[in-house]
Amino acid sequence: MPLLPVWPEIVIGLIAFGIVFVIFAKKLLPTINKALEERREAIEGRMEQAEAAQVEAQSVLEQYRAQLDEARHEAARLRQEAQEQGATIIAEMRAEGQRQRDEIIATGQAQIERERAAAAAALRQDVGKLATDLAGKLVGESLEDTARQSRTIDRFLDELEEKAEASR
Repeated sequence: MPLLPVWPEIVIGLIAFGIVFVIFAKKLLPTINKALEERREAIEGRMEQAEAAQVEAQSVLEQYRAQLDEARHEAARLRQEAQEQGATIIAEMRAEGQRQRDEIIATGQAQIERERAAAAAALRQDVGKLATDLAGKLVGESLEDTARQSRTIDRFLDELEEKAEASR
């Protein structure tokens, strides 16, 4: 029968298989198991290192974010202070400009008043002199008397001022 194996061959095959199995189990399997264990430990170690690095990176990221937020707050505070200082400086400059303008206006008005008074005095004197000369020519006598001349001039100018005020 060709399909049935011969028993002595089966026994020899089983013994040979047992010997190979024992050799593999004693020599090869511990080496393979040792290599697999080392590989597993290396992979786990790298994973632990990666997790530690990730945790460290996350904490560094949080620190940077906190510093960035702090820097933003500081920049906003500095901007606010600069705006307040700018507003204060502008207000001071406006006040100083207003004070200088008022001072210049007051000085100018005082000077105008002095010049007007001086012009009025000079005009009064010139008009008085002309009026005295004209009156002297009309009357035909000299009006050189100073007191009289002054009274006449004052009276004439007062009448002119009254007419000018009445016409307003």
